[in-house]
Amino acid sequence: MSFVLTLLGAARAALRTHTDLALENLALRQQLALFRHRSKRPRFGPLDRAFWVWLSRRWAGWREALHVVRPETVIRWHRQGFRAFWTWKSRGARTGRPSIGSAIAHLVRTMALANPLWGAPRIHELLKLGFDVSQRTVARRMPRRPKPPSQTWRTFLQNHVADLVSVDFFAVPTATFRLLYVFVVLLQDRRKVVHFNVTDSPTAAWTAQQIVEAFPDDWAPRYLLRDRDGIYGDEFRRRVKGIGIAEVLTAPRSPWQNPFVERVIGTIRRDVLDHIIVLNERHLRRRLRSYFRYYHTSRTHFALDKDAPEPRAVEPPDHGRIVALPLVGGLHHRYTRRAA
Repeated sequence: MSFVLTLLGAARAALRTHTDLALENLALRQQLALFRHRSKRPRFGPLDRAFWVWLSRRWAGWREALHVVRPETVIRWHRQGFRAFWTWKSRGARTGRPSIGSAIAHLVRTMALANPLWGAPRIHELLKLGFDVSQRTVARRMPRRPKPPSQTWRTFLQNHVADLVSVDFFAVPTATFRLLYVFVVLLQDRRKVVHFNVTDSPTAAWTAQQIVEAFPDDWAPRYLLRDRDGIYGDEFRRRVKGIGIAEVLTAPRSPWQNPFVERVIGTIRRDVLDHIIVLNERHLRRRLRSYFRYYHTSRTHFALDKDAPEPRAVEPPDHGRIVALPLVGGLHHRYTRRAA
């Protein structure tokens, strides 16, 4: 069998040209030279890659003589060399628009600073001064002007605190595992709860009625801040709009954007609800009413310069001795002076 293969190889060689045999011999010798290096894997240097790229362009039978790497690898080397060649060839070429002179650039900057209301289209009147320059080039040469910062949410709350009222619900479990819902209307200027109510089944109509009860007179706040709860339905929005109040909605799942009422609800829980077991609606309403009397007249706030929502007068020492008045069932006390 080996003798037959030898004869076939000799016959094939006899049919090939001298050039093919020389190139095949060169390819095999190059690969043999790679294997002579003391490394587990043949390493192709830049000259080796260049040789195979050149050979693939000159000889059609180069694939049959290649045994070290795949033909696709040689094709990839050729593409990489093509990109490297044209990168080198175009290294000195100028790209993009022609640059403008320093005098024009200085003039554009001077005009932009002298006319802060002008944009690139106006400054592009350089065309009338005999300069052939595009509007995009003018825009690129203009100095960057800091944009006026947009009003942050905190700034909005501070600027409209006197005209802003916040509303929200919070749930309270009872001794019989029912859920009661407390609706709070907070006047942000003095942190005053102007209205609250309790129900076990809140609806949009019921919530709208609470707004009417909170502002029965002609006066009403300018803005009403609330979240996007579905309880504020069409009936609620129509009633609020009829009173003349503009609604301001917080972003979805962003309770921090309604911080005043959220903080008040947390205060209510910490000061009273975490220390009692609510029996029913009447019991909860009575406890909250007692707490809000303390909250409005006695509890001081950092935001109010240590004053209460209903301002407390300062009592000098000559008003008498200090006495403690228990409030909210003894959970809190008010300290005041009384004459002996």
